[in-house]
Amino acid sequence: METEKSRRSVTILHNGMIVTMDPQDRVFKNGAIVVDGDKIIAIDQSALILREFAGPDVEIIDLHGRILLPGFINTHVHTSQQLARGIADDVDLMTWLHKRIWPYESNMTEEDSYISTLLCGIELIHSGVTCFAEAGGQHVSGMARAVELLGLRACLVQSTMDSGQGLPEKWGVQSTDDCIQQSQKQLYKKHHNTADGRIRIWLGIRQIMNATDRLLLETRDTAKELKTGIHMHVAEIPYENEFVMNTREVDHGTVTYLEKIELLQTNLLAAHSVWVNETEIGFLSRAGVKVSHCPAAAMRMLGFAPIKEMLDVGICVSLGTDGAPSNNRMSIVDEMYLASLINKGREAYLKGTTDPTALPAETVLKMATVNGAKSVLWDNEIGSLEVGKKADMVIVNPFSWSMLPLHDCVSSLVYCMRTENIESVMCNGQWIMKDRNILKVNEGEVFSLAKQASSELLKRAGITIPSRMNVL
Repeated sequence: METEKSRRSVTILHNGMIVTMDPQDRVFKNGAIVVDGDKIIAIDQSALILREFAGPDVEIIDLHGRILLPGFINTHVHTSQQLARGIADDVDLMTWLHKRIWPYESNMTEEDSYISTLLCGIELIHSGVTCFAEAGGQHVSGMARAVELLGLRACLVQSTMDSGQGLPEKWGVQSTDDCIQQSQKQLYKKHHNTADGRIRIWLGIRQIMNATDRLLLETRDTAKELKTGIHMHVAEIPYENEFVMNTREVDHGTVTYLEKIELLQTNLLAAHSVWVNETEIGFLSRAGVKVSHCPAAAMRMLGFAPIKEMLDVGICVSLGTDGAPSNNRMSIVDEMYLASLINKGREAYLKGTTDPTALPAETVLKMATVNGAKSVLWDNEIGSLEVGKKADMVIVNPFSWSMLPLHDCVSSLVYCMRTENIESVMCNGQWIMKDRNILKVNEGEVFSLAKQASSELLKRAGITIPSRMNVL
């Protein structure tokens, strides 16, 4: 029996299937978990937990056979792009970036970023996410305000760019000093470890094509000084590698150059990492770099990332959705399903024969939980259900047409579960969604604010979406 004797008021969730994702991969068929404040203090069979902890001052919740598992961790999402959902569908990457996304982002206000993050956060919570890694956007203060209100956990970053072509005039080219001082150090001082410790500030580099060597090196050193992480888009498209070879005098691309300047570190979260060769996979592995795999966004614009090869050499690979204009769906549930199928299909394509064992369900579930926690450098507190860790949990109701019959719990969570099966979400010991109702904000009010803000933002940015059909 795992217990903590010094307990105050507690909540017991019992009579459920507890998928712990702990180092022993324990699943309690009729298990219970005890939450005291923001922490888990006991996990065991229901009968033992009730005998030890039940009392007149204890809240007891009967799960009635539902599944309880750690909150999902989305390791790559642009929350400030949520108001841009649908503005850049079916266009090439450069049009996507230069004609749609950058004009959109450069016209954002802090209030826009706040509303966009609220809207994105609602969707994240409905898909069982309790923690996310912001991929880089505008107005971190607006993001932080929304995250604090929603009750989520997050690693927030400001996009930093100090060079490159195609940047909007409104932005101009920010100096390296401004990138380091304003976008990194000042934001860290203002927001790091706020919202009851749920917000951490990371350093963000948008991409190597918009970063001078000085920005790369000083970001590396500043992250070490502040003991925080770096979030960067890495090796997204072939042109990126060509650009690096032409401007940095290396024989391959981004990963090769980052290895040369010693930016590949255990605190680097490399998003996408699609166009990497075998040597570069070795660089990532030896340096302990974490990789965020975004299956839907990769299939839409980037290509097949060598995920199985990365996992085979011990790289910590997690899952992300990317932003709404890259994916349209902020559902980590969908990404789990896609990750397994896409990588099975890739194996079949490369080898000329099918391999249904590639990326099995248990591996994918770890990518969304344990590996996600390691990727955001928070695995000492989240990612699994263990005594002493934070109470970040999701209740899944499997009793629906989408998941029944329930022969294999882990398999069903990856291959059968829909967002609609996510019933309740707890973060830091607080319910942020219960019975599919978001508790901290009024969803209808956020929807109304988002519609108005998005319309006004697109007008300011001069973005028009051409009609695909004869709209009357």
